[in-house]
Amino acid sequence: MTDNVQTLDARGLNCPLPILRTKKALATMAAGDVLEITATDPGSLKDLDSFCGQTGNEMLSSEQKGGEFLFRIRKV
Repeated sequence: MTDNVQTLDARGLNCPLPILRTKKALATMAAGDVLEITATDPGSLKDLDSFCGQTGNEMLSSEQKGGEFLFRIRKV
């Protein structure tokens, strides 16, 4: 099975915009699709983890590279 992968550039956006853009992007996706998010807001680490816990979407990975935070979320 090949996942459909979409990307979201949330660099330069502060809370709550990364979450709102993530929610909007996921709403257009099918179950099983993956959203790759790049953000610069340090709060996005906690915020996106909480978002996944509340919505049931699966956080596949989260990492920091330099001043950017990279996330992979699978829509359920």
